[in-house]
Amino acid sequence: MWLETSAADRGKRLDQFLRERLPQYSRARLQNWIEQGRVQINGAAQKRSHVLKGTERIEVQPAELPPLHATPEDLPLDILYEDGDVIAINKPAGMVVHTGAGRHTGTLVNAVLHRFGKLSTVGGDLRPGIVHRLDRFTSGVILIARTDAAHRHLATQFASRQVEKIYVTLVHGEFKNSQGRITTPIARDPVRRTRMTARLEHGRQAITSYQVLKRFADSTLLEVKIGTGRTHQIRVHLASIHHPVVGDKLYGAPASSLGRYFLHARQITFTSPGSGQRITVPAPLPADLEAYLRTLR
Repeated sequence: MWLETSAADRGKRLDQFLRERLPQYSRARLQNWIEQGRVQINGAAQKRSHVLKGTERIEVQPAELPPLHATPEDLPLDILYEDGDVIAINKPAGMVVHTGAGRHTGTLVNAVLHRFGKLSTVGGDLRPGIVHRLDRFTSGVILIARTDAAHRHLATQFASRQVEKIYVTLVHGEFKNSQGRITTPIARDPVRRTRMTARLEHGRQAITSYQVLKRFADSTLLEVKIGTGRTHQIRVHLASIHHPVVGDKLYGAPASSLGRYFLHARQITFTSPGSGQRITVPAPLPADLEAYLRTLR
């Protein structure tokens, strides 16, 4: 099929244009076609981030996309807690939580399926057991639901803010106050779509509280609690007050020898779907973050 762009499409990304013009196809399918070279602009294949000029002729060669589903994969797992309803995993930095477009192996879901078999189906074929997420380079404790009933119970707790999540992060700069609270709304960055922003007047409500744990020469170690679970929330909020997370180049931090950004989900507290008891699961600080702190001392 052929599509013509116009002046109104100038500045749009290729994948954005295709989603607007071909809404009958899923985002995953369109991206798959782009990656396979089945979408050509003026006779040449382009990346999905390609910016349109508004004068292009685009050829789309449709193809069936194999159904996406998570498959078991033998990967190491650090189990922090488990019962008949819930599993708590210490996710390493660099591991993606679940499969999706362009990512089918090496995820936490692949590993948990191999280790435990059946998980909750509430999240669908791509996200079995997944009640909440951590960013790829954020390490620490994450909960997995084993049954549909447990999934719904946990989801209700997250929605009503009954789950307490505590993080530890190292940020640039010094804090005048020992604690604080950030409540600016968070929205998708209209210019850089891979980022979120707290600089717009609109967005989704977000609540981040922080407390200073230790001060260094030009950085500060913080304990952070979040009352909401927005995408990149801690990273965005701290960057918005001019204290980006160390190593987080996406949000303005300078290059670091750390090799990741310094953000770790240190503890989670929730109510057991089975027993009704409050359960707290801690996750020790990874060795690479401990080593980095030693260089500052």
